[in-house]
Amino acid sequence: MSEKTGPAERIAAMRPAYRADLEAGLDRFFESRRTDCPWCGGEDLRTRLRTTDLLQHKPGRFVLDRCTGCGHTFQNPRLSPEGLEFYYRDFYDGLGEKKLGDTFGGRTGMYRARAESMLPHDPEPKTWLDVGTGHGHFCAAARQVLPGTAFDGLDFTDGVELAERAGRVERGYRGAFPDLAPDLGARYDVVSMFHYLEHSTDPDRELRAAREAVRPGGHLLIEVPDPESRYARLLGRWWLPWLQPQHLHFVPVANLRRRLTELGFTVVAEQHAEAHDPVDLLAAVWLMLDHAAPRDDAPWLPGPPSGPRRALRIALLIAGIPALVAGTLMDRFAVRPLARRLRVSNAYRLVARRD
Repeated sequence: MSEKTGPAERIAAMRPAYRADLEAGLDRFFESRRTDCPWCGGEDLRTRLRTTDLLQHKPGRFVLDRCTGCGHTFQNPRLSPEGLEFYYRDFYDGLGEKKLGDTFGGRTGMYRARAESMLPHDPEPKTWLDVGTGHGHFCAAARQVLPGTAFDGLDFTDGVELAERAGRVERGYRGAFPDLAPDLGARYDVVSMFHYLEHSTDPDRELRAAREAVRPGGHLLIEVPDPESRYARLLGRWWLPWLQPQHLHFVPVANLRRRLTELGFTVVAEQHAEAHDPVDLLAAVWLMLDHAAPRDDAPWLPGPPSGPRRALRIALLIAGIPALVAGTLMDRFAVRPLARRLRVSNAYRLVARRD
């Protein structure tokens, strides 16, 4: 396709493939429903959330169950390999590549803070592997904090190859971490997983891979959404970190601490307010408006929206501007300073040393 092809032409060209996928039915995108918890094996499961794809608006309904024994929350039924391919397609790459790249690329302050969280434990790591690095924006920002550190990246998308070509990582590994870990044996002073573990089909396997890649005395740095956040209950399906259907597992902090200890790590730091990203109210308002307003064109829709539908969407979004502004101000100036006290931090961060 020509580089000069516009978005409308690209979408039109992609629509037949999406139509064929949808005509084959959605059942193949899901595995069988589990009757036990994938974390502890408990069989007392309760439905925590039912929702749809609120970001891409691809068809399908998704359920999150919670284990009453250990508190682990997980997608049930889980996406199959075909479902993962379908729902990830054009989210981080393809049609979504520029939008997500711009979003992630503009968060330098957050990336620097993540790198600084390692300084009390290892102020001069020589080698660092960022798992789930995407386009490598964290590594580029972290190098400003740790100029003597060599940053490598790992991801299963072509974003890691773009990151290597752009010089954001020294070496980019493309593939599944558990498959690549045996060749990375004890090579790294630090392995980081920032909002990666929740995407994995098997978080425990990822943690075991991390133990292979971290040298003895090195550190594992993990940040994930906090399913025990009060916002998760108060905002329901409009809580952005649920991110269905991409997020498959939500691990309570006590569960993750315990598992790391079993794997031979010592947790040396636990952070909640420091990991909080103050966007919950803004994102909830945006998701509601985007859900209510007719959607812009996308290749998984039957056809492009009409002129009146586009006008209605614009009108609804304009009408929602005061609520978006209010949400932003509340997030940044009212809630953020009290995130720890109110227990609304939407994420937590653990630093663990391999013994």
